[in-house]
Amino acid sequence: MEKYFKSGYSIVVIILFLAGIMSFAYRSIPDNSVINGAWKMKHGSVEQVLIFNNGYFMHTTFDKSQKLLIQTRGGAYKYSDDQLHAKIEFNSKNKEEIGQTIKSSFYIIDNRLASDVNGKKSNWTMVDNGKGPMVGTWRSAGRMQDGKVVLSPPRARKTFKILSGSRFQWAAINAETTEFFGTGGGSYTYENGKYTETLDFFTKDSTKVGNSITFDGKVEGDLWHHSGLSSQGAKMYEIWKMEPKL
Repeated sequence: MEKYFKSGYSIVVIILFLAGIMSFAYRSIPDNSVINGAWKMKHGSVEQVLIFNNGYFMHTTFDKSQKLLIQTRGGAYKYSDDQLHAKIEFNSKNKEEIGQTIKSSFYIIDNRLASDVNGKKSNWTMVDNGKGPMVGTWRSAGRMQDGKVVLSPPRARKTFKILSGSRFQWAAINAETTEFFGTGGGSYTYENGKYTETLDFFTKDSTKVGNSITFDGKVEGDLWHHSGLSSQGAKMYEIWKMEPKL
């Protein structure tokens, strides 16, 4: 009897040990989608918006009332066990930060995101949970010419756009030279093939802040067909390609 008891006890110990290893391994696997979505924080008229999407993020500070962009940055990230490791790909104010990996704490409590960056603690309010038909990180990849989609290969100089469930931001950069050419962002809606953006900041022409512009839009596979009139009133038919999840 004692023999069987010891044998059964040993099996239980082994099972618990393996379960612990599996639990630890599971917790250590990065899950970049946990914090997907848009988050905001506001002090007076100055707003900050964070957009996370499956391994890519953008963080922007702006004053909509003054039609002023204060700073924007973005890059790839990995998130695991409440720890965020963000590798900066662009920064409109601090080029020295480009290429660096910034480590900070982020955790979600009741639809709020708490952050601790170098001892500076902040609380972010959820704007959306990062779900919707247009959600993704998109790269400007080509145009429609003579009724045919013409795609261009990826280059160091690129324009890309990140969309959460309700927020968007595009940025034009050169990943090799660390140049920053401009950005724009705000809220968007997509209904019945109509994609509408409302600008909260826009470096090309700050007088457009607060304006809304509607485009025709459709997604076919990993391609987004984006057509209509640009902010300058010129006809356009752009093709954006979904970037793979990181």
